[in-house]
Amino acid sequence: MADRLLPMLVGAMSFLAVLAIAGTLAAAALAAEWQGDTGAALTVQVPDPTAPAVGGTRAAAVLAVLQAAPGVTAARQLSRTDIDALLKPWLGADAAQLALPVPAIITATWSGAGSIEGLRAALDEAAPGTLAETGARWAARVAALTASLQASAASVLVIVALVAAAVISIATRAGLAQGRDAITIIHGLGALDSDIADRFAIRATILAAIGAAFGAAFAVPVLLWLATLAQPFSGLAPQAAGPALPFILWAALPAVPLAAAAIGWVTTQFTVRGWLRRLA
Repeated sequence: MADRLLPMLVGAMSFLAVLAIAGTLAAAALAAEWQGDTGAALTVQVPDPTAPAVGGTRAAAVLAVLQAAPGVTAARQLSRTDIDALLKPWLGADAAQLALPVPAIITATWSGAGSIEGLRAALDEAAPGTLAETGARWAARVAALTASLQASAASVLVIVALVAAAVISIATRAGLAQGRDAITIIHGLGALDSDIADRFAIRATILAAIGAAFGAAFAVPVLLWLATLAQPFSGLAPQAAGPALPFILWAALPAVPLAAAAIGWVTTQFTVRGWLRRLA
């Protein structure tokens, strides 16, 4: 049982562990990028943009305030074509045909310097009714989603470790039951519990490490395939040589067989020593 099933079962657990680790790293990386992009976004809506205001139209007055405000960069008013593209899923190809009052949309990058409330007051003074929203709310939601994903991945790792320990314990007990008579005689002749436990632990450790190594190796092509699927969400241009896994993930792969070996050693020691104490 140990020679055949133990490496296979530990390999399956290691495969799931590698996927959980990769998911945690990917979620953290994507969240950092999305939080940066979303949190820095500033969107301003100017109702009745062509109405006269100080210095020209209401849209021009708002744009001037944004260009002079500290912490605001890259202020740009969306063209009619851009607005039609944004409203197309709801209002059709040309929102102007519906004779609806469409506000002007100005996008900018907000560095967080100064007070957003102060900026809103200045915009409302230049063009009453102007609305300004930052991406802070969406950034907070992305952070909460990332935390939940990382907690889920950590839970998966804990469950995988517990299942691997249970599998190793069952395999060890099967070996003890199979060699009960011989172990009883050896133990009665004065063999130390540590010596018997070490023999079982060495074998279980080797089998667990071999199974975990195969499981981690099998996870690599799956991770490369998942990285290909995730490229559109990362904002990175497709690479001619294919997707690349982050260095930290490559560094974590050797830790999986080591962790499996440690679990095998500790679990087997506890299992054998407890069995021998009951035997005495």
